[in-house]
Amino acid sequence: MEFFTKVTAPKASFKIDYTKNLAFFGSCFADNISAQFSARKFHVLANPFGTVYNPVSMARQIHRIVEGKLFGNEDVFQGSSVTTDAPSPWHCWDAHGSLSASTREECIANLNAAATRTREFLQKADTVFITLGTAFVYFLKSSNDAVANCHRQDPSLFDRRMITVEETTQAIENIVQDLRMICADTRIVFTVSPLRHMADGAHENSLSKSTLQLAIHGAIKALDGLSGQAIGYFPSYEIVMDELRDYRFYADDMIHLSKIAEGYIFERMAETFCDERTRRDIAAVEKFMKMAKHRIVSPANANDFLQKVRDEAKALEAKIPGLDLHEGENLP
Repeated sequence: MEFFTKVTAPKASFKIDYTKNLAFFGSCFADNISAQFSARKFHVLANPFGTVYNPVSMARQIHRIVEGKLFGNEDVFQGSSVTTDAPSPWHCWDAHGSLSASTREECIANLNAAATRTREFLQKADTVFITLGTAFVYFLKSSNDAVANCHRQDPSLFDRRMITVEETTQAIENIVQDLRMICADTRIVFTVSPLRHMADGAHENSLSKSTLQLAIHGAIKALDGLSGQAIGYFPSYEIVMDELRDYRFYADDMIHLSKIAEGYIFERMAETFCDERTRRDIAAVEKFMKMAKHRIVSPANANDFLQKVRDEAKALEAKIPGLDLHEGENLP
């Protein structure tokens, strides 16, 4: 007897393994899922300009990266100071606050370093995952440009509205066309974040997610098959809504997902994008990482344990093509 509805996720026409380079752009759900891949030592680039929730801002970011245009003085602004004695930080409307800085020069340097690193990665990226979070977009009144982050500036500076299906579709098509320009063989997978934006209201959140779904469907239908490039959709939203609908799969705020839910979605992605051998490799890496992070109780055994970790890491890297167990964090 089945006690829940399992969402079908057809096998992808291409495969992901440890030799592939994977890029993730989008909402905090993109951060969460990319972290699942990173923890298993895949080659990952995740949100180099920080989390971005709406498709218009994402398209602006990717176009800027592909275009290769450097950031300059006109791309940053000095925000309002929180205190009277502290200097006001410098921000960019197209980037997260993690790239902001106390000086204009440092902010611009952060932006250009992120853009250069991302461009270099995308030129060799095998698969790009695009996670859309919302169809609600903030626009600067002064220029009518979409912003990726409001940086806690005066709300009167912005107009906020839900973009149409047509506007969303155009943004998605722009993303695909730009990614094709930088790497013609890149596979592109779209997904909708299952994290609900309840501050918008339940009904508005449903309208927003539906807009994203319709736009992705329309764009894939229009673009799929062109230039021989695979463009697909992975049903993260549907898996959470239909399979993991119980609140035990959510974090304490009842909006974000629990680690168990994130791990389950990763497993479903591995079933979709990885063959049986790669899934066995993933299991071996998981086993090794659990062993390597084991807490050493007796100092007398420390050297022997560390040597065991090094030996097993070397053997596993020799067995699995493309695996680098030291990527992303230092092992003993």
